Amino acid sequence: MGSVGAVPRVRKVTRKPAAKKTPPSKPGRYTAPEPRTKKHSPMWVPSVMFTCLATGVVVIIGNYLQLLPGGEAQNSYLFLGLGLLIAGFVLSTQFR
Repeated sequence: MGSVGAVPRVRKVTRKPAAKKTPPSKPGRYTAPEPRTKKHSPMWVPSVMFTCLATGVVVIIGNYLQLLPGGEAQNSYLFLGLGLLIAGFVLSTQFR
C-alpha cells in the first residue's frame, strides 16, 4: 500500500490567457464618402419626366374611354401611352 509520510501529488492547473478586450467594432456596412460637389439635374429633366408620365396616363385612359380620335380603342394609342410612361420612368432615373 502507500508509504507513510508520502506527499500526495498535486495537479498543476494552467490558466488560459485572458481574452483581450477589443474595442466595439464599427457597423458592418460600408458608407461611401460624401462627394465634393453634388450633381443637379437641368430643369428640363423633371419637367419632361412629369409631362411624359401625365400624358401617358391621359392617353391610356382616353383610349379606354374612347375619347381619342378614331372612336374605338386602338392599340396604337395604347402603345403611345406606354411609350410615354416608359420615357418618364427612364427620365426619372436621371433626376438628381
